Amino acid sequence: MEVSFPTMKVQDLTDAILEYLPDADVDIILNAYIYSAKAHRGQSRRSGEAYFSHPLEVANNLVKLKLDATTVAAGLLHDTIEDTLSTSEEIQELFGEEIFQLVDGVTKISKIHFSSHEESQAENYRKMIFAMARDIRVVLIKLADRAHNMQTLGSLSEERQRRIARETLEIYAPIANRLGIGWMKNELENGSFRYLYPEEYRTIEEKVAKGKEYRDKYVEKVTSRLVKELEDAEISGKVDGRPKQFFSIYRKMMDQNISFEDVYDLVGVRVLTESLRDCYSVLGLVHSLWKPIPGKFKDYIAMPKPNMYQSLHTTVIGPRGERVEVQIRSREMHKVSEGGIAAHWRYKEKEDSAEKTMNQQLLWVRHLLENQKDLKNPKEFLNAFKVNLFPDSVYVFTPGGDVIALPHNATPVDFAFQVHTDVGCHCQSAKVNGKVVPLRYKLQDGDRVEINTSEEVSPSRDWLAFVKTSKARSRISNYINTEERTRSLSLGKELLEQEIREYGMDPTVEIKDELLEEAAQACGFKSTDSLLTGIGIGKLSTYHVIEKLIPKEKLEGKGPRDKTLIKLKESRPPDSSHNAIKVQCFNENILIRIGKCCHPLPGEPIIGYITRGRGVTVHHIDCPSVGNIINDSERLVGVEWDTGIKTIYQAHIAIVAADKPGILATISQAFAECGINITRANVQQGSHKRAYFDLSIEIQDVEHLNQILEKMLQVDGVIYLERIKDFNKNAPIKDRLEALGEKLVQEGEQELSVT
Repeated sequence: MEVSFPTMKVQDLTDAILEYLPDADVDIILNAYIYSAKAHRGQSRRSGEAYFSHPLEVANNLVKLKLDATTVAAGLLHDTIEDTLSTSEEIQELFGEEIFQLVDGVTKISKIHFSSHEESQAENYRKMIFAMARDIRVVLIKLADRAHNMQTLGSLSEERQRRIARETLEIYAPIANRLGIGWMKNELENGSFRYLYPEEYRTIEEKVAKGKEYRDKYVEKVTSRLVKELEDAEISGKVDGRPKQFFSIYRKMMDQNISFEDVYDLVGVRVLTESLRDCYSVLGLVHSLWKPIPGKFKDYIAMPKPNMYQSLHTTVIGPRGERVEVQIRSREMHKVSEGGIAAHWRYKEKEDSAEKTMNQQLLWVRHLLENQKDLKNPKEFLNAFKVNLFPDSVYVFTPGGDVIALPHNATPVDFAFQVHTDVGCHCQSAKVNGKVVPLRYKLQDGDRVEINTSEEVSPSRDWLAFVKTSKARSRISNYINTEERTRSLSLGKELLEQEIREYGMDPTVEIKDELLEEAAQACGFKSTDSLLTGIGIGKLSTYHVIEKLIPKEKLEGKGPRDKTLIKLKESRPPDSSHNAIKVQCFNENILIRIGKCCHPLPGEPIIGYITRGRGVTVHHIDCPSVGNIINDSERLVGVEWDTGIKTIYQAHIAIVAADKPGILATISQAFAECGINITRANVQQGSHKRAYFDLSIEIQDVEHLNQILEKMLQVDGVIYLERIKDFNKNAPIKDRLEALGEKLVQEGEQELSVT
């Protein structure tokens, strides 16, 4: 393989760093450059470049972030421990403790592999959080490393390209965004987009290129007019065109379900001013020139984003009736928008305000670090991590006028926990803008929120259905689990003692600590408390405990209650048919019901959840409700379909069909020919000569249903079929079908499909 050598020189790095840090210790960079070049000598990348070109580019990215000489030197050395014969001791001895800790931190993060397995993934995220909390420069080096890797992804296999691109899009780009590093976030997103969705990338690239000449001329017209107006108003500022990123276009198309031609704000203009006052003056000038679009103005100066981004955003109807997005910010704000936390790094020892700003940017990391102790369940932790990476925020005010940023759709309960854990735990009611609102009220930008507390109030499980912040969710879950575990422990002990009395024995004699501990281990529990709790919530039969606790000779004459795995029927009227489900380790005569939120069918993966007083509810394993209860693992039980029993089951389907005479009769006849009974039918007329059918039918299992759906697609006039799981939400079904009908018309109904 022919190896090409890097064109960048160490002089380029030192010259660049001395421009923004005249007193920088360039000797440490020179020493790191020489050491890294020797360590990587003879190595090459898959692209054919000398390996040393990579640490050079990483160091260059760190210089773009205007980081200190120590960090740049660590960037040059970041792969030496992992990919060369260099040792940790050698790096520590030659370059000191600070650089060693940075290199070691990056090495540990580089060994993280983001698998789909939740426990492994959660543990990897925890490592990332600890690295960020310990020294944020570790993650900045890793981001610089990933940014260059994305530029050279073309030499890898397609499978590795997609894997690296996905983890970049899901983890590293959001981290760059959360730290406010705009240019790096854009690079990572666009690079990931190119390899994850190559067809969509090429399509957008071609369409953007096709209209480039027109847009360039249009932007020139807009910027020229703005420059003239600024001069006339004697406002000093710089006006530039701002191209919209490919991934940003694609995301907007997906979020709003629109085509490329319907993305109206492809044209953007940015104005950089000298002061904050000038920003608002320019805003007034822009609105006097062109009519602003209602609802398209955002003041991120008065209310900065969580990553400290500040700017004024407005969309106006520009020349020729085209929409133009205008961003207005000061030059200092622009530095922060591009460099984020890195923009404050070089000032942190000189200015208290800059250090305070940087600490605010890292507040979310500290919150995650604090909450991760309470989030033991991997899925709950992953959700919290991702919520904090994607902050779509609303800004609300305390009664004292302080601004608090919360996730989109956050509630007064989220606000209360954000103020203080005690306020959240004792939240009784809330007022928004002086009016009493429900606790599930969705807060809006600018709301003034007041929380009324009471010592008699405690967190409710119902709150978990609507809170949005990881802090609120973890504190509520913690409280409920602790309270319920205490009650279940007491109940379990009472039930066990009562059962022993039924055998004519004295519980105080039979229940000894050492014997109960042995019984707990024999039943698969780690402690006696967890054993008794399991009895209390109904997860374990008292008979199985007694069997392990009391010698067999004492139990002679007493018949066993049942087997470990028993069949329980779905709770229905006696005269209706029903399907048997097997439940592991459960008390007899317990009700079992099918979740109305997902309506699982025989043949689909299921999971059971114990509800005190209501038996076991069976959900599809992918049901959204499972995501809300999965952290309460003590209440989850193993369930499975009894394949030995064939029975009739209800399924709910929706159909989009051509609205023509006889279509109802045609569809009904088709079902009859398949031997299917329709138990409920709701037919509505829609737009574009479409008819919408919401039906309940009787089938045997999911395989039977799929066969029926495939046959129904062959019926003349049927356009689309979908199985409806959330049957109890009729209105959304109709809305969804109408939206689908519109989409099918727009796409020309070229393909039929079954969901």
